[in-house]
Amino acid sequence: MSQLVDPLPAHRFDEAALHDYLAAHLPEAAGPFRVRQFQGGQSNPTFLLEGEGWRMVLRKKPSGALLKSAHQVEREYRVISALQGSAVPVPRSLLLCEDAGVIGTAFYLMDYVEGRVFETPDMPGSPPQDRTACYRAMVATMAALHNVDWQAAGLADFGRPGNYVVRQLERWSKQYRDTAVDGVDPLVEEIIAWLEANLPGEARTTLAHGDFRLGNLVFDQREPVVRAVLDWELSTLGDPLGDLAYCCLPYHLPAGGGDSRGLLGLDLKALGIPAEEDLLDAYCAATGRGRIDGWTFYLVFSLFRLIAILQGVYARAMQGNASSANALAVAGRRKVMARTASQMIAGKQDGG
Repeated sequence: MSQLVDPLPAHRFDEAALHDYLAAHLPEAAGPFRVRQFQGGQSNPTFLLEGEGWRMVLRKKPSGALLKSAHQVEREYRVISALQGSAVPVPRSLLLCEDAGVIGTAFYLMDYVEGRVFETPDMPGSPPQDRTACYRAMVATMAALHNVDWQAAGLADFGRPGNYVVRQLERWSKQYRDTAVDGVDPLVEEIIAWLEANLPGEARTTLAHGDFRLGNLVFDQREPVVRAVLDWELSTLGDPLGDLAYCCLPYHLPAGGGDSRGLLGLDLKALGIPAEEDLLDAYCAATGRGRIDGWTFYLVFSLFRLIAILQGVYARAMQGNASSANALAVAGRRKVMARTASQMIAGKQDGG
């Protein structure tokens, strides 16, 4: 599990006000509690509340000026509530508070799910057979998400079906430029231009997570079973290949080198980590998809989205409002990702 620390100064809130609110609205959380903050996430500050016989997770918006479409904890709460009891494991949703007068921003509460969270895709310390099984479980869980009947789940208005990639490219291009506090990178502008010139055809619409990766899954303490999918802030109705490509980015990013969090250069067979092609085959089998077209586009698109997200992390860090103490280091990954995307476009790295 991510490291727990005392709340960062920029994210502290009125714990007494929260205590009074919970006493009135969530009796099972009545009584005194301790607040600690999870480290690792870069968007919505996340806290563990521990009381007598109970543990809950609080997710809130950051303080300060925010981009209009970012940090939507209300959407997170809605989607995990809609998925309760489905084939997609999520924490039990408990309470949504949209009144910023309580602790300064909107927030929600969900159950704390005990288990293992792997911060890096090489799953340090795990035996090869566990890595293999966990990667297979990850893909099976993604397929279950993309197979959800989103209309029956009450999510028909959770996004706009169709033109997902076009809308996402417009959104993230704008956010990248709006948060370019030290100027835009010409290489990233070239990547945007290539994406705009190579848009894929219309795709199937599914419920998409938006940040589906190994580090956002809670695995059982002992078994290679996914107990919860976390961090639904970017979820919407969209092209499932966006999730799939994003999940596969570690195969194309260098291992080591600080916070690059990649697998490139590692002996995957010795580690027990399935090859990217094996994951794609397993996904297609689980979703009934015959083939995947335009894989390079989706990989480059996913890299660009991540660059834009990290640009926002960097901007918030420069403003003193980052959600994690290591925000500046994480934001430094932008250049690695831009170079990787450029190499894919030039055909110097295999994108399929």
